[in-house]
Amino acid sequence: MDSLTQIVLGAAVGEAVLGNKIGNKAMLYGAIAGTIPDLDVFASHFTDTVSALEIHRGFTHSILFSIVFAPIFGWLITTYEKYKDFKDWSWLFFWAFITHPILDAHTTWGTQLFWPLDIRLAFKNIFVIDPLYTLPFLVFLLLAMRQKRSSKKRSSYNRMGLLVSSGYLLLSLVLKWIAFNQFKDALERQNIAYLELDTRPSAMNTVLWSANVETKDSYLLGNYSFFDSQPIRFETYPKNHHLLEKLIEDTSVQRMIAISEGWYSIQKNDNNLYFNDLRFGLLSLEPNSQNFVFKYKITIKDSNKVMFTEVPKDNNDGKKLLSDLWTRLKGN
Repeated sequence: MDSLTQIVLGAAVGEAVLGNKIGNKAMLYGAIAGTIPDLDVFASHFTDTVSALEIHRGFTHSILFSIVFAPIFGWLITTYEKYKDFKDWSWLFFWAFITHPILDAHTTWGTQLFWPLDIRLAFKNIFVIDPLYTLPFLVFLLLAMRQKRSSKKRSSYNRMGLLVSSGYLLLSLVLKWIAFNQFKDALERQNIAYLELDTRPSAMNTVLWSANVETKDSYLLGNYSFFDSQPIRFETYPKNHHLLEKLIEDTSVQRMIAISEGWYSIQKNDNNLYFNDLRFGLLSLEPNSQNFVFKYKITIKDSNKVMFTEVPKDNNDGKKLLSDLWTRLKGN
């Protein structure tokens, strides 16, 4: 999830663990702890694109990280804070660390919660930014912050924030199941034979859902809103995996395919090859758009090493997409 959401979650967890003993400092340290796992994004400044993608939401989002680093941070805090209970501080950091990747596991990218095992959890039932999850949670946190640490209202507000946000998360799983069945029924009605069906919510809501459908030679992309009155339409995108030719044997290419979980297409434009990660869809609702959210240019260095460079996104595309999504959300 986005940084604000993880700050709010970390602060609420910190309050739940230690708020009655140290007041707002529990929220402060919980908020800090809630952002620490995402420091892995800085790996992109020190390594290549493929390695950075592998590192993201890896070790720092694992149970192992939470177990190892919670007591280290707990000990560090006791060296200068007046409250010296090492066990309490360690529990605060542990729960703030572990709830971060558990929440991230519900997004499209997912997390390697069981690192070093090569298992990525990605339930894909909530977008990385969702105001309906974050804003009510934030309101309850601010209400709790205004109360005295011994006040019953303080713990009650914080508990309500955790319950409401968790309830919405559970609701999104139900909505995903309904949307999945709508896509499945549409494919059956249109007599489309497919190998795999994958669904996810569109940006900042759980009303409009997107689907990736794998067929033998192509991928089908479609959208469904709970307000739709017309049948679901699917756009076809050829896999074009054959365009990789011998590059398919390259280690970096194999790693990128693994990162994309096999949901990728190859695009050739002006003699350049592009790797499209289909898991995150398009930056446009226009028919037959090739403007994928994550597109990587493939280049070959003198040493015959394959390199991937992310194609920069245009902010105007993002703004237009949000406007188009709002229109599409209201039904076709």
